[in-house]
Amino acid sequence: MTESSSIRLPLTATNANAMTHNPANPLAEQVYARFKEDIFEFRLLPGDHFTETEMAARYDVSRTPMRDALYRLQRDGFLEVGFRRGWRVRKLDFAYFDDLYDLRIVLETAAMERICQMPDQPEKLLKLKDIWLVPKNEREKDGRTVACLDESFHTTLVSAAANGEMTRVHTDLTEKIRVIRRLDFTQTARIDATYQEHAKILQFLLRKKFAEASLLLRSHIQLSKLEVRKITLHRLHEAHAPG
Repeated sequence: MTESSSIRLPLTATNANAMTHNPANPLAEQVYARFKEDIFEFRLLPGDHFTETEMAARYDVSRTPMRDALYRLQRDGFLEVGFRRGWRVRKLDFAYFDDLYDLRIVLETAAMERICQMPDQPEKLLKLKDIWLVPKNEREKDGRTVACLDESFHTTLVSAAANGEMTRVHTDLTEKIRVIRRLDFTQTARIDATYQEHAKILQFLLRKKFAEASLLLRSHIQLSKLEVRKITLHRLHEAHAPG
């Protein structure tokens, strides 16, 4: 079995006994955000085991907000719980992520086709020009910032197509791949490539050239998929390396 095929993170249906997300609990929201950030930054590694009590001490909160956050993270597919075994960070499943990236291509391509059929350019699309069609010296260089801008670019493409269900599915998909997708912007070359490719895709869309835009989009997403897999495996290797 190869290293990539052995790292698994299947997302399952919500545990029937899991607590519902309570947006009125700001402390649980804070714990949820901090916990997920620790997973995204590999401070908590795929396969790590822990107890509710240990995590409550780690984040200096009582067990109630900790439990709310844990069950929400379980519903969102980041954690799993076993009978009398405590909690565990789910392992990464690259086959699953490959499926999500393929679904991204389908949704975003369909959205671009709808946009190209519209009589007028959506206002949302026009606003992207101020971010991606700028001189090189005006580009963002911080990887975290570019990761957010990249995500916004693709979600804006879909929302500009004015199909609520398409937007909903794409938003859910975006959340699920964020754990590995953001790693694509840890290298300057990938940031530069993203600016160049987004600019070209946007230019084609503004000229209603669907065939060219869709071809470039597919290549853009496929390359990103390959890069994040390579970087993720490298990060996990570094995280597991001794001292």
